[in-house]
Amino acid sequence: MKHQRLDAIRDLLSSSLVANQDELRRKLRRRGIHVTQATLSRDIHELRLSKGPGGYSLPNGNGAAPVTAEDDAPPSVEEMIESFGLRVRQAMNQVVVVTVLGGAQPVAAALDRAGWPEIVGTLAGDDTVLVICPDTRRAGEVETKIRMLLES
Repeated sequence: MKHQRLDAIRDLLSSSLVANQDELRRKLRRRGIHVTQATLSRDIHELRLSKGPGGYSLPNGNGAAPVTAEDDAPPSVEEMIESFGLRVRQAMNQVVVVTVLGGAQPVAAALDRAGWPEIVGTLAGDDTVLVICPDTRRAGEVETKIRMLLES
């Protein structure tokens, strides 16, 4: 099974961009290969994959397509919520976004970069982002936006 999984990873990287481990795990799952994050990390290490702005690539340079200016941009809120977001809930003028373990900081950074006018700032732990808004109405707008991203 391991050799099949490693071959599938090589095949995926030679035919498409893979930006992060979660995306790679989902693509493998679509091929009927279910793998844990820990196993995937070991596979990435064993295959000596490198990760650049264009995503993962194989050590011989095959894999991720050439980097374009668009690929060099930091990930969007949409990409981060899709990759890491689990659920969202408003609490007065604050919004709590629950992520997978280790996903809170990339989500908070993406929200900060996005410059949404409804957001005053964010605080991130390991799996929770606290989004601070100036009032409850704007917190409701942020919750709605994030909920829509989670459900898409």
